[in-house]
Amino acid sequence: MKTNYIALTALLISAFCGSHLQAQHTLTKIWSTEATLPIPESVFYNAQDKLLFVAQIDGKPGEKDGKGGIAKVGVDGKILAQDWVTGLNAPKGMARLGNKLFVADVSELVEIDIKSGKISKKHEVEGAKFLNDVTIDSKGNIYVSDTETKKVHLIKDGKISTYFEDLTRPNGLLAVGSDLLIADSGTLKKLSASKQVTVVAEGMDKSTDGIEQVKPGEYIVSCWAGVVYYVKSDGTTEKLLDTSADSINSADIGYDSVKKIVYVPTFMKNSVVAYQLK
Repeated sequence: MKTNYIALTALLISAFCGSHLQAQHTLTKIWSTEATLPIPESVFYNAQDKLLFVAQIDGKPGEKDGKGGIAKVGVDGKILAQDWVTGLNAPKGMARLGNKLFVADVSELVEIDIKSGKISKKHEVEGAKFLNDVTIDSKGNIYVSDTETKKVHLIKDGKISTYFEDLTRPNGLLAVGSDLLIADSGTLKKLSASKQVTVVAEGMDKSTDGIEQVKPGEYIVSCWAGVVYYVKSDGTTEKLLDTSADSINSADIGYDSVKKIVYVPTFMKNSVVAYQLK
């Protein structure tokens, strides 16, 4: 009887610890904007000005129709400027360098002056078909993914080159130190400065989209289909959100690392939803 009791106790402790480990982090909804943002694909948290930039496709994701633009949204969910920047095509990922906002727009990397809200330059990427996400490293090098051509391009000192191309369907990018994290069809990969690829985590929904760092070695990875994961460098993935059953997408997320708030663009639902990460 004593042996059975000990075994049962051990089993219960193991079950408790297992369930506890599976629910280390949560996302709790804080607010949602009005559903008036036409196909929001990406959110960039502008920490300097405490607001959000939202890339609005307002058309087909790969079409050059001039209907796309960037909106400004407050951190309280109020839409501040629906048409802050207009005349883009199908804008997606964004990154900031100084007073410039860089936006992936089909075959161009568009440079926007943040103070004036005016387009200052367009960098045409030769052969590009579906530029998707942008990240900038500490040296000011700009990286942009092309999902269709399976490449990552580099813009350095105003010159554009192909940085890496042995990928499946690269989308989200995040520069961390000298490494480049790539969300590539359900797998989070790390590309070193010497172009060596290692797998950080795999087995996620194949529509992996945005990447944000919570702290060194821990990340939030969104998937367009409506799933958001908490990913660790030891390869573990924890599902934080799944709105796919309600046909609510979770595209290229933004993140406030101080308040630990995740901003999710819902694509076809035309809104941005803020979640508290715990």
